[in-house]
Amino acid sequence: MNILAIESSCDETSASVLANGHILSNVIATQLIHEQYGGVVPELASRAHQQHILPIVERALTDAKVPKNELSAIAFTRGPGLLGSLLVGTSFAKAMALGLNIPLIEVNHMQAHVLAHFIDSPKPTFPFLCLTVSGGHTQIVRVDSPLNMTVIGQTLDDAVGEAFDKSAKLLGLPYPGGPLIDKYAKEGNPLAYRFPMSEMPNLDFSFSGIKTAIMYFLRDKTKTDPHFIPQNLPDICASIQHTLVQMLLTKLKRAARETGIRDIAVAGGVSANSGLRTALTQLGEQQKWKVFIPQFEYCTDNAAMIAMAAQFKYEQGEFTEQTVSPLPRMSF
Repeated sequence: MNILAIESSCDETSASVLANGHILSNVIATQLIHEQYGGVVPELASRAHQQHILPIVERALTDAKVPKNELSAIAFTRGPGLLGSLLVGTSFAKAMALGLNIPLIEVNHMQAHVLAHFIDSPKPTFPFLCLTVSGGHTQIVRVDSPLNMTVIGQTLDDAVGEAFDKSAKLLGLPYPGGPLIDKYAKEGNPLAYRFPMSEMPNLDFSFSGIKTAIMYFLRDKTKTDPHFIPQNLPDICASIQHTLVQMLLTKLKRAARETGIRDIAVAGGVSANSGLRTALTQLGEQQKWKVFIPQFEYCTDNAAMIAMAAQFKYEQGEFTEQTVSPLPRMSF
């Protein structure tokens, strides 16, 4: 079983080849053009996907040493994501599958993040909880099987990744700012400044309030001291990161207690954050959880996770038709 997978939900063009459950290649082209605009520009993203997708697919097949006529199926990200970006990946996958007369497999991007944990060992056992955190999503997912997942908690407004990036922008840091907050936080005191943590019912999150609090905090401090941010940047970043991480782990701890599940995973772009990885590992030791954190390569958007999700669908015979179209707001 050889599966070619394509990921094009946002601003990374990626292709991967999986053979009988093993990732043979995982090629990613990152779009640097968005840095000058301070965020992803959808039209520019879709154009860049058009430029990258053919050479990326060719390289993935070459690296894997799998000729295209030996492919068993082609998988692609159907959603959620940017419509223009998804259209490029979907159209390419449909055309290639039609030309080779092989099946198509549609994949939910967020479910693929969860299933990235099955690329390498150790692997979680079912059921497990997965905190999926990215620039567009913040969810706690109960995973009962590869194809049976339930969202038991989610953000009611902004995602935690967006909160990191917006805070970085307020600090004058370039895009993408989340990794820079993580970098400076390593040198700062996480308890230097206190920010209010939103209290939402059940297992849901809200990050709009913390963003507003940070904005007013910085406004008031810079009024009295124009050099406040550059002089205190590590402490500010450490305090912001500490607050956001604690908001995530407070709900995750409650979810584990309410469900009785002790295999706990984290996935998505924000799972690359060193503060979150360290804090989750420490909490897992305290709570006697089995904690699963993906390799950095599989945290951000990549086609290997799409390939792994597609394998489970292939085994169940879950294929899609040539009439399929992207779903930018695809539900879990």
